[in-house]
Amino acid sequence: MQSLALARNLLFTPADRPERFGKAIAVGADGAILDLEDGVGLPSKQKAREAALALFQAPPSAPADFIWAVRLNHVTTEDGLKDLLAFRAAARRPSVVMLPKTESVAEVEIAVRHLKAEGGDGPQIVALIESGRGLGAAEAIATHPSVKAIAFGGADLAADLHATLAWEPVLFARSRIVQAAAAAAVAAFDVPFLDIHDMTGLSKETEMVKALGYSCKLAIHPAQIAPINAVFTPDPKELASARRIVEAFKQARGGACQVDGRMIDVPVVKAAQRTVALAERKAA
Repeated sequence: MQSLALARNLLFTPADRPERFGKAIAVGADGAILDLEDGVGLPSKQKAREAALALFQAPPSAPADFIWAVRLNHVTTEDGLKDLLAFRAAARRPSVVMLPKTESVAEVEIAVRHLKAEGGDGPQIVALIESGRGLGAAEAIATHPSVKAIAFGGADLAADLHATLAWEPVLFARSRIVQAAAAAAVAAFDVPFLDIHDMTGLSKETEMVKALGYSCKLAIHPAQIAPINAVFTPDPKELASARRIVEAFKQARGGACQVDGRMIDVPVVKAAQRTVALAERKAA
């Protein structure tokens, strides 16, 4: 199963535009999210659902670790129920499902019960936190065993908080997502950068969320993938340091040790192991 822990980006693609499905592969994205929710108008919901179902039955050629995901409509809406029933009846179900406006563990459980194959595993869930209520429940949501990532849904969350979607006004909420993800040992995904023409702003914000603890930034345009990758892909210096940490910890047999003048313990080693795994995945 594809690892969300190693995703640097995922590109939203409206599910009613199947001619765009391959663009994420072409631009070097780690995965594509076929969007059935906000990216699709009400008259096109059924068309989008059918196109998404067709892709998951016969996915196009892509790298083995490419992530095909789908964002459903909210599970309590009519279209959300139609989404669940359609994928429940499908011969092949998506392995990664994004749930919008998640506010409770119960919503996750509804999706998983519909989409879990009999006797098999259910999908990996990416829970979008897009409201004050959802933010309050973020840690509980993140601890559900099917949730492998929680995402900061910036625009809707800012609106619900009566805040401006800018760095300082929503820094608390952004940080809260990181804390909830860390407590549950799952990935933290950041909101897409909405100005598709401002690559300098995108790079700066991606660097800031990486420093905050995010491991992935969602994207809404193919041109955003390269700048995001440039930030989240380890450079040679980072990789060399990570490998020294991993090797030193191995030689210390799990005990605390020192590398480059820094004391190294388990959390630091885990971060270094992810850096090495990410570099090896991209080199494969």
